[in-house]
Amino acid sequence: MAIIFSRKCELGIQAVLYLASAEGRDIISSEEIANELKIPKEFISKILQELTASRIIASKKGKMGGFSLAKNPNKIHLLDIVLAIDGSDIFSKCVLGFPHCSSETPCPMHATWSQLIDETFKMLSEETIDNYKNKVLRKIESLK
Repeated sequence: MAIIFSRKCELGIQAVLYLASAEGRDIISSEEIANELKIPKEFISKILQELTASRIIASKKGKMGGFSLAKNPNKIHLLDIVLAIDGSDIFSKCVLGFPHCSSETPCPMHATWSQLIDETFKMLSEETIDNYKNKVLRKIESLK
């Protein structure tokens, strides 16, 4: 989905999915998340800080510190993560980068792109992390 979301957002979604898939474990270190998802630790740490500030995940400081979900996975929508990291502009910006692109002054791709963005927004609003947490473990295993 790199055409819509930043790489940072994609990794944020992966990190939240990983935390959701680790049921029964209270805290997971950023180092473990980085290792399992094959992401540089410094990069994932910054993403985790943003997700903590948005109250999607919680952090615990100290030697035994790490991260966990801040709420039940069925209460975390994919849209929550996207908005926390990429903001809402991705749903209103012109795909071709034209300023003031709208239904009144559309770019050549406006109608098609608007439909895709509307469908994407709807899906992200409806889908929760809970729907994907079990599937993420299979994908992470394939990274090894």
